[in-house]
Amino acid sequence: MVLTDSLKKLLIETAYQLKGAAKRKFMAQAVQGLGLGGQRLAQSELGWNRDTIRKGIRELESGITCFDNMSAKGRYKAEEHLPNLLEDIKNIVDSQSQIDPSFKSQRLYTRLSAAEVRKQLIEKCGYSDENLHTSETIRVKLNNLGYKLRRVKKVQPQKKFPQTDAIFEQLDIVNMDASEDKSVLRLSMDGKARVKIGSFDRGGKSRDGTKADDHDYNPKTTVTPYGIFLPEEDELFLYFTESKVTSDFIVDILEDFWLEQKHRFSDIQTLLLNQDNGPQNSSRRTQFMKRIVEFAQKHQVNIRLAYYPPYHSKYNPIERTWAILENHWNGSILDEVETALKFASTMKWKGSHPVVKLVNKTYENGVKLTKKAMAQIEKQIERLTDSTHEVFPNLGNWFIDICCRKTKFI
Repeated sequence: MVLTDSLKKLLIETAYQLKGAAKRKFMAQAVQGLGLGGQRLAQSELGWNRDTIRKGIRELESGITCFDNMSAKGRYKAEEHLPNLLEDIKNIVDSQSQIDPSFKSQRLYTRLSAAEVRKQLIEKCGYSDENLHTSETIRVKLNNLGYKLRRVKKVQPQKKFPQTDAIFEQLDIVNMDASEDKSVLRLSMDGKARVKIGSFDRGGKSRDGTKADDHDYNPKTTVTPYGIFLPEEDELFLYFTESKVTSDFIVDILEDFWLEQKHRFSDIQTLLLNQDNGPQNSSRRTQFMKRIVEFAQKHQVNIRLAYYPPYHSKYNPIERTWAILENHWNGSILDEVETALKFASTMKWKGSHPVVKLVNKTYENGVKLTKKAMAQIEKQIERLTDSTHEVFPNLGNWFIDICCRKTKFI
């Protein structure tokens, strides 16, 4: 049988208008009418798939019709219909973000939603409203490309002091030396934000239908967690106080820790304290320096203070433990101090529970020494200065050595 142009056109258009089993039956009947070699001819001249033709012939000969489960196959991906869709979405999102009012960059003030991205695809990339997929599909594509909705991360420090890089370099040296020296025990210390005690929502989720007050006014009390973390041993010690966190409080919990744990560290001659240079434990805080010198002399252990630069305390290892604590007790009601302590004691860090204590002492804020008294303290400490270190000058506020025998040991 000869396939004329008009016949080929008729067969192609008829098959195109049919679907599923009806289409296969028509193709099978047409191929049978072509005679020997009909399948090959239909493939080459009409563009029909030979597997589809064979399936139609089997259905025709057996009298059994196969119904395709098309719904189980799912739909074609949007990018198969629109090959440039993903690249166009990336170009739109990458070029638009919030900037400062000084217009120092090319970015725009835009909060991009899926609907906004779809609108810009139509306006800027030439897509038509009829052919472009819905906003829900655009949202899925945004998520798949990594542009998921997430909170703004606090990763940029507010300020960078001129000595910041030098402080970090010196910190690396001090901390590395401590990890290699068996006579030095490194402690990471810092406090967490105050926690309101009451029937308040902490933003977490619960399976037991816990209900909280709709406002967090007038808490019963507040507690501040303060931690001592041992990076080399991955051990955590948490102290809670309803009082203010003062210089005396910080040294008191350090002393409590050392009295309880020093039997484990009989070879330790020096305690390296990693802290932020906050107002209560700064190396210029007279009461803190007085107490830490007294601690060294009383317990006959050298103290090395190594502070993180201002606005960079998040790099202190203790900071990593606070997120675990938050995730552990969020979704629960901390309506009593005892409840907060119980939750803290059941959290796990690296598979182990922390040691948790409540400090009941009330501390007075604002205690300080006279200039004359502080001058005597300065004689008992050694600051890292121009005269003691040539590579990192002017770091005396961040690196201090205190010898228990009142002799220099830098």
